[in-house]
Amino acid sequence: MTFALFRKKAAAQPESASAPAQALPKGLLPPESAARLLATPRRQQLLDHIWQRTSLSRAQFASLYRAPIERYALLVQQFPASETHHHAHLGGMLDHGLEIVAYALRLRQSHLLPVGSPPESQAAQAEAWTAGAAYAALLHDVGKIAVDLHVEHQDGRRWYPWHGPLQKPYRFRFRRDRAYRLHGAAAGLVYTNILDPLIMDWLSGFPELWAALLYVLAGQYEHAGILGELVVQADQASVAQDLGGDPAKARTAPKRTLQRQLIDGLRYLVRELKLNQPHASDGWLTQDALWLISKTTCDRLRAHLLSQGIDGIPENNVTFFNALQDHGIVLAAPNGKAIWRATVISDAGWSNTFTFLRLSPAMIWEANERPPTFKGTIRIEDAADSRRETTPAAHALTSTPAEHASAGSSHVEAIHQEAVKDALALSDLPSACPASDDNAERASAPISMSDGESTRMHSNPSTPPVEAPGERFITWLRDAVASHRLIINDSRALVHTVDGTAFLVSPGVFQRYAQENPELAEAARHDGMAAWEWIQKRFERLRAHKKQRNGLNIWTCEVTGPRKSRRLHGYLLIDGHAIFSQLPPNNLYLKVQTDSKNPNAAAA
Repeated sequence: MTFALFRKKAAAQPESASAPAQALPKGLLPPESAARLLATPRRQQLLDHIWQRTSLSRAQFASLYRAPIERYALLVQQFPASETHHHAHLGGMLDHGLEIVAYALRLRQSHLLPVGSPPESQAAQAEAWTAGAAYAALLHDVGKIAVDLHVEHQDGRRWYPWHGPLQKPYRFRFRRDRAYRLHGAAAGLVYTNILDPLIMDWLSGFPELWAALLYVLAGQYEHAGILGELVVQADQASVAQDLGGDPAKARTAPKRTLQRQLIDGLRYLVRELKLNQPHASDGWLTQDALWLISKTTCDRLRAHLLSQGIDGIPENNVTFFNALQDHGIVLAAPNGKAIWRATVISDAGWSNTFTFLRLSPAMIWEANERPPTFKGTIRIEDAADSRRETTPAAHALTSTPAEHASAGSSHVEAIHQEAVKDALALSDLPSACPASDDNAERASAPISMSDGESTRMHSNPSTPPVEAPGERFITWLRDAVASHRLIINDSRALVHTVDGTAFLVSPGVFQRYAQENPELAEAARHDGMAAWEWIQKRFERLRAHKKQRNGLNIWTCEVTGPRKSRRLHGYLLIDGHAIFSQLPPNNLYLKVQTDSKNPNAAAA
C-alpha cells in the first residue's frame, strides 16, 4: 500500500466548537479546537521536529501524522498526564504526547526495522515502522482519559471518550478509585477514534509491526519487542525532561515501571502510616514537606512492592534510597544525598532525632486531601543547614522541580551496578547460601520446643506479638504461588516440584518472606538472629517437611541444564498440597540426590 492512498483524505479534521466568549463558572473549561490547542509555540516546535524526522512531504505528513495528532488533541483537551507527577499541568497530556512522539522518532532512526530482515525488506517497511513508533508513543497513555478521569459537562452529565470530542464546557477530576495499571489495557476503548480505518488497513499489512503495536496499546510491553523499547525509552525521556532531569539518562533507566510503581507504592503506604503523632510516629507533615522515617519507609515500601509481584527492587537500603532520589521522588539533603537528619520537637515537649526521606506533599496528596500539618517543629541537623527550621507556618525549605529529578544524578552508576547484579542473579538459578551440606544444616538447625510451648512469639513486651509465624508463612507461600507472585520450576524460582512434592529453596524463600514482612525484624532481633533465619526456625517447628534418615532437615537437589549443573539446598514438604491446590508436574531439571551421590539424602 503506498502513500497515494493518504492523499485521498483531507488533512483538515472536524474541530470542536469553542465555548462562547463569556466567562464560564469557576472550575469549568471550554472545549478547544485542535488548531487552537496545537497553536502554542512549544507545540508547533514539537510538530516541526516530528515532521523533520519523517522524510515526508507536508501533504503526506498532514494525513499520516498531523490528522491523528489533531484527533488526539481533540480528545485529551486540557487534561493533565498525571495527577501529581509528570506533566501534571493543564494540557499536560497533549504536551507529553507530542514530546514522546518526537523522542520515539529520534530513537527510531538508530534502528533498522524489522530486526533481522533483509535490507530490501527493511527499506520497504521503513516508513510503516516509523509511523508505528509514532502511534505507539502517542497512544501509550491515552487509556487514562477512559479510566483514570471523571469528566462531566456543566449540567453534570458524564463524558466518556467514546462519545467523541467534547463539545460543551467541562470539568474533570482524577478518580480516587482508579486502578493505576488499568489505563494500559484501556487504550483499546479510544485509539480507533484517533487512528482512522485507512491507517489501520495500511499498518495491518505488516504483521510483525501490527502485532507489536497492538501489544503496546494493550500495555503488554514485554511482548512488543523493539517497538515497546522505543516507547519506554521515549516515555522516560519525556518524564525526566518535565521533572527537570536529563532525558538522555532517563532513557537508560534499568526498569520501565519502577518510577511509577515507587510513587504508587508510596501513596498506598502513606495511607497506612501513622503521621503527626505527638510522640513516636512513622512520619510528620509540615507545610512544605512530608518527612518519613527512612528505614521504616524503605522496608515497608519494599515489602509492599514485593507483595504486588514487582521484582528487581534493591535489597540494599542505600541503593533503594538512591533509586528514590534518581527518580525524583525524594528531595536531596544539603549534602546531595537522599537522607536528611532532623529532630522532631512536639508541642508536648517530646523530641527525638531521626534520619528521614523528604518528599513533596503534592506528590502524595491533592491540595484538598492533605491531612493537618504537624503542630511542632522539624529542625534540620545537617551541619551545612543546622539553623534552618520548618514549622507549620514556615516555608523555609523550598525546592524547584529540577531538584526532584536532578539531585540524584551522581548515583546513576550505583543503580546501574545494582541492575547488573540483579540481571546476573536472574540469569541463573538462585544460589544456595551454604557451601556444603554441613553448613546448610547448621544454617537451619532445629530449635527444641516443648509440647506446650505456644507458637505465639513475642519480640519484647513493648511490641505486639507475631501470631503463629509458621502458619502465616505457609499461608503466604500458598497465596504467593497461586497469584504467581512466586514463580515455580523456573531458573530463578524459589519453589519447585520434585518427587511428587514441593521443594523450598533455602534460604531464598525465607529471605523473600522476610522482605515482604519487615515487622518480623524486631522479633528476630530480640532472639539474636536475622529475620529470614527466625522465620525458617518457626517453619521447621510445624514439622511439615521431610527429614533425612540421619535426622537432617536440608535436602540437596541436583540441577542439570544444557550447559552446566549445580546443586540447590532446601526443604521437601511432606505434602505438596499444603501450598498447591493441584500439584504441578515435577521439574525435569531437578533431582533429589541419590545415596550414591549423597549418603545423607536418602528418602525419609
